[in-house]
Amino acid sequence: MKYIEKLHYITHDIPNLSHVEQAQFACEAGAKWIQYRCLSKTDEALLADINAIAETCDDWGTTLIVTNHVHLNGKADIQGFHIEDMDADFTAIRNKVGNNITLGGSANTIENLIRLAKQGADYVGFGPFATTETKANNFPLLGIDGYYEAMQELKAANIQLPVLAVGGIKIYDVEALMQSGIYGIAVSGAINFADDFIAAYQDFYTMIKESAVN
Repeated sequence: MKYIEKLHYITHDIPNLSHVEQAQFACEAGAKWIQYRCLSKTDEALLADINAIAETCDDWGTTLIVTNHVHLNGKADIQGFHIEDMDADFTAIRNKVGNNITLGGSANTIENLIRLAKQGADYVGFGPFATTETKANNFPLLGIDGYYEAMQELKAANIQLPVLAVGGIKIYDVEALMQSGIYGIAVSGAINFADDFIAAYQDFYTMIKESAVN
């Protein structure tokens, strides 16, 4: 099983702070996993960002995951991809990128979690937990109960899959979420828009570590 960090930091298109700057701050805060999420640039601009972020990640020993853009595999120092399309054929994507690449997916239902597990996803972002401004979607909110139910069903089916809660998560939500049995948490806005980026990241990291049950 591949190494999966318990706190996934996700970059985002925001004013006054570039993706490269976000990644630099995250690494300085101690991040060991950065997901570069940019859906607004050309391939040339994407690769410029990715190469700069990869250099920073190499310096700090941080894993770099790219959201979607699987066609860029092999063109930069990318350790993995996160596929947001919940209907994506992970078997086909795995065959395309190979076994060494970390491959994560998004899910909103227990059925999707099980399908991704069977198709070889290394981890799944499960959400949204709550309303989020970071990513527009109309999927029903899972809330705490949704994670408890999902974890119980995966356990009953003897499926071992790193599941990360995602979507509108605040620091005060972490303890209850981790107690549900999930593997970890993915965060963007609560860190990006905090008064102190580095302190916010470290607060999330500490809370996840202290609240983890597995």
